[in-house]
Amino acid sequence: MDQTTHQQLTDYIVAHQEDFYRLAYSYVKNRDAALDVVQESIVRALSKSDSLRNPAFLKTWFYRILLNESMNYYRQNRRLVSLEDSPPDTPAPQKDHAARLDLYAAIDRLDQREQTVIRLRFFQDMKLEEIAQVTETNLNTVKSRLYKSLRKLRELTGEEYLYE
Repeated sequence: MDQTTHQQLTDYIVAHQEDFYRLAYSYVKNRDAALDVVQESIVRALSKSDSLRNPAFLKTWFYRILLNESMNYYRQNRRLVSLEDSPPDTPAPQKDHAARLDLYAAIDRLDQREQTVIRLRFFQDMKLEEIAQVTETNLNTVKSRLYKSLRKLRELTGEEYLYE
């Protein structure tokens, strides 16, 4: 990687660190863990910077690294539940259709691939073509997952503001 590409990567990381944190946090749900994931992603990107062949793809290349690190952390630590987060011993209340589920909790109920599309599209404001590159998925598959996910979210939340 030449010096200008390395500088572009460094500038991009500095300029978008808050976006990276938000995405990592949406997976790990912990401030310190999200910071660790972002840091590990940056270290990995800088150490693998010579694998970036075309600087035009810097954004999707880095997001692929960040997404992989976030999902790896999530997979390795999802079985760990803090006592504060454990469910109470009381029975679940009767379902109240008037009560609205929290959107973030509903997103967590989607499968991993659907969550990824929703998070990249709406939290990171990525175009569908960029999501296809980041996830290494066909564009039509990304579209299908997005619309399927939005339908599921609408069902889970009972909200009509989630458009297809």
